Amino acid sequence: MTQIGFIGCGKMAQAMIGGMIRSKTVKASSIIASATTKDTRVKVSDQFGIEVTGDNAKVAKEADLLFLGIVPGLHKQILEEINSHLSADTVIITIAAGLTTADISAFAGKKLKVIRTMPNTPSLAGEGMSAISVNDEVTEEELETVLKLFRSFGKTEVISEDLMDSIPAISGSSPAYVYMMIEAMADGGVRQGLKRDQAYRLAAQAVLGAAKMVLDTGKHPGELKDQVTSPGGATIAATEALEKHRFRGAILEAMESCTTTVKELGNKK
Repeated sequence: MTQIGFIGCGKMAQAMIGGMIRSKTVKASSIIASATTKDTRVKVSDQFGIEVTGDNAKVAKEADLLFLGIVPGLHKQILEEINSHLSADTVIITIAAGLTTADISAFAGKKLKVIRTMPNTPSLAGEGMSAISVNDEVTEEELETVLKLFRSFGKTEVISEDLMDSIPAISGSSPAYVYMMIEAMADGGVRQGLKRDQAYRLAAQAVLGAAKMVLDTGKHPGELKDQVTSPGGATIAATEALEKHRFRGAILEAMESCTTTVKELGNKK
């Protein structure tokens, strides 16, 4: 039986653990995690029924698949701490921006099987989007096992590692842009007299539905936009206003800033 370990058990790790267990992809008895605070250990243990410890070495020793749910700056320290407990067959899965698979092996001072991933917070709702890349040490079977885990809380895309720094901007951080848009749309509804809770529901469902249309139909977003935009109507007036305020340009600049910061984080390792 494959044993899964998590070093670090914050919100993203909890979302992943929850998805694996809810989907029955993994039994709770097959997961062990570590957390620095007692409150987190108690919370995660009670919520998911998994073993939670304060001992990172114990997790590393027992895990076949080891998730590092820690901030980028802690990876070197943690890998040095657990190095002697990592076997040649241990698969390391990272979820940190800016760190390459080569960085992880370098921190440990030896070749490791490393899978670099970038999930996002909608994983909490079972609608995550995770980009995944691997180093040459990882087998096809190991990759497929990890993909199955990630599919338990959303969708996956396997990409070349040289593209991984671009992922936070398009799927890792982008939920924040969407939340801002939903908030602004709701503000507009409140301005017109809608109740705040109604405005949030209307805006959020419209965004959810629009995204589902793109995924389900396979049509170009521009084509779907045109289907909503009748001649001389209200929608074309709204899109004109968005273009005047550089709606697309603002998003592109936001993504560029995000990617630049990801690369800077990687350089601080």
